[in-house]
Amino acid sequence: MSRLRTVTAALVLLMGALWAFSNRPNPSSKVDRALRDWIQHPTTTSIRALIKVVPAAGPRVSRRLHRSESTTDFFPSTTPDLVVAELSATALRAAARDPEVINISTDARVKSLSTSYLSQDVLLATEALLPRTYAGENIGVAVIDSGVLPSGDAKYVVVTYDFTAGGATKVDGQDPFGHGTHVSGLIASTGATSNDLYEGIAPATRLIALRALDQNGSGYTSNVINAINFAVANKSNLGIDIINLSLGHPIYEPAFNDPLVAAVEKAVAAGIVVVASAGNFGGDPSTHVPGYGGITSPGNAPDAITVGALDTFQTVTRGDDVVAWYSSRGPTWYNGFQKPDLVAPGSHMVSDVPTSSTLAKSYPGGLIRTDGPIALMKLSGTSMAAGVVSGVVSLMLDASRKNHPGARLTPNAVKAMLQYSAFPMASVDTLTQGAGALNAGGAVALAAAIDPNQPVSAWWLSTGVNTWTTIARQTLAWGQRVVWGDRVIWGNQLYTNDPAWALRVVWGDRVIWGNRVIWGNSTVWDGNASVWGNRVIWGNSLIGQTSGTSTTWGSLSSDVTADRVVWGNVSSLNIAPTSASWSNVERANGDLVAK
Repeated sequence: MSRLRTVTAALVLLMGALWAFSNRPNPSSKVDRALRDWIQHPTTTSIRALIKVVPAAGPRVSRRLHRSESTTDFFPSTTPDLVVAELSATALRAAARDPEVINISTDARVKSLSTSYLSQDVLLATEALLPRTYAGENIGVAVIDSGVLPSGDAKYVVVTYDFTAGGATKVDGQDPFGHGTHVSGLIASTGATSNDLYEGIAPATRLIALRALDQNGSGYTSNVINAINFAVANKSNLGIDIINLSLGHPIYEPAFNDPLVAAVEKAVAAGIVVVASAGNFGGDPSTHVPGYGGITSPGNAPDAITVGALDTFQTVTRGDDVVAWYSSRGPTWYNGFQKPDLVAPGSHMVSDVPTSSTLAKSYPGGLIRTDGPIALMKLSGTSMAAGVVSGVVSLMLDASRKNHPGARLTPNAVKAMLQYSAFPMASVDTLTQGAGALNAGGAVALAAAIDPNQPVSAWWLSTGVNTWTTIARQTLAWGQRVVWGDRVIWGNQLYTNDPAWALRVVWGDRVIWGNRVIWGNSTVWDGNASVWGNRVIWGNSLIGQTSGTSTTWGSLSSDVTADRVVWGNVSSLNIAPTSASWSNVERANGDLVAK
């Protein structure tokens, strides 16, 4: 009997040990998909990583990593409890086992999101310049990009800081790549460079240039995070109201583990409107067949205004507008968020680039005018669409403050106005267009009419608004809907200062809409497999496959540095899908497209 009790006790201990072993934290669960793949198939001796630690543990974790001979270097981080280091596979495994480490993300290379240039003659705008009521006066936009080169165009560049080396260094205006100048011109060009042919959306806007991308339009995620944190810390003394992020990288982990998303959410919580590109992975570059799930980070941040691109064919009328084939569609990987939030003009956009920039030198055929230090160039991409929306937001904030002194629109209210006034596009699903096509006039009219000084739950329209806008002698109805998470809110809820529009309410959270509506009956997507597509491939490997109502996740088994996306409805066919790479230039329908 005694022996039986001993054996039984031993079995209990063994079972307990096995249970503890099987249920102990798995270090690999702390590591994002890109890093897991790199550990299995390392292509370099070390890799840069963003290490999220428990509060106040940063110095201790850094010291432990520093004692490891496998840790190559550390880099500046302005995020509390985020350590940026270059690690070997051995050091990465050690960091994952560290009990004070919460999560480890790849310090991915972010890239500008412009895709193409055209060399043919430019279709000049013939519409006369209209008197401006609002021009973005006293509104500040932080353009986190490759820099801004001021010129005779006299854009209101307040100051430039360079983050490409990690820290914030105050420098003279510069843009060796050219992308940031182009985006900022769409926001705030005075039109002087083009003899008033091409004026920015909000030409009185103050620009704060935060350079995080190098001469090739590429930079580390950690540098972008540092720039965002700088904008938040200097919001008051630099007068920053908006951050424009015309850049991104593939999504490697759920949004709430992503340090770049966390930085965006922090900025929005501080009252800054963040406008982000959706990405340029909306279709096959050869066939233009649509693909879904191509949203890039930080476009997957719930509180960001994520913008896809329209092709307007350079006409004023809206009847011929289409969503550009390259514009990334939702849902977002891992979380299934509905993105983009709306679409805006982004194709064949003319703006400034420095004649000395990489873009101008690499693609001289795309230049339109080359006299002086600033040229004009036509570019396409969700980068351009984001710049357009940032300009419109500047007009909205200007209109609000002039009509309601002391008022401050929240980022959620701004996004709701943009969506509510947008024009729905016929036969285009929500995962492609969000709430619809940008209606700048309607959004500004709403911003001028809504009084943010009114108390919560009160009616805050100070004047009546028409729910239509006339463009090119055509009256177009607003969509009058707000895409909130995975639901669509209809009706006049925007006319009330609802708690949902307040600061620190995450877009899509389950909130009760006044006393009348909890949720509508309409969902964002209809579950149709043709809407979702069948499969998405990042790099060289399938990472997920959809059935229309669910997603099966796989794993990436190729080079972590690959940032290609392959689309196609090919899961049941023995066909190798076409691929596109950010690092290559391919010819699609006669246009050179840099992917």
